[in-house]
Amino acid sequence: MGHNSSNSDERSGSEGREQSGKQPRDGESAAKAGRPDRAGVITAAVALAACSGLVLYGVLSPGGEEKKKREVPTASVTYEVTGTGTADISYQARSESGKATVVRAAALPWRKTVPVPLGRNPVVSIVLGERGGLARCAVAVQGRHLQSATASGGFGRATCTGTLPSPSPSGDPGAAAAG
Repeated sequence: MGHNSSNSDERSGSEGREQSGKQPRDGESAAKAGRPDRAGVITAAVALAACSGLVLYGVLSPGGEEKKKREVPTASVTYEVTGTGTADISYQARSESGKATVVRAAALPWRKTVPVPLGRNPVVSIVLGERGGLARCAVAVQGRHLQSATASGGFGRATCTGTLPSPSPSGDPGAAAAG
């Protein structure tokens, strides 16, 4: 009989575990079955620390400074077109690709001050329409007049250009632009 009673005790113990939904593993007590696995907690903590480290590295890395160092210094260039009527105007502005900015049928007089990268030549070109007329272009760098030219007649053209110094090796844009 003793044998039968121990079987029923084991069954009632297993029924109790089935009802709670938690079953201890071999060698574990029932109290430990509800706690998180220590190895899992440690693995999660290590993964969280690694992710946090990568985020901080991305935020604190000196990569942003490299971008700032690559910026090319500029000089202030004023383009001016005087006359009456309209003209197509193209001019060099801050563009590393060197592409000109084009303004179609700009009302005259027209004036624009833009930064131009050192080492690039400031250029403004005008083209009059079929009706012609008279227009004058001019280029000034940091307030100093460099060149002017006049266009007249139907589809008359004029181009004004100047020269900017190359960027200085010291990285001081004022030193290069002043010279």
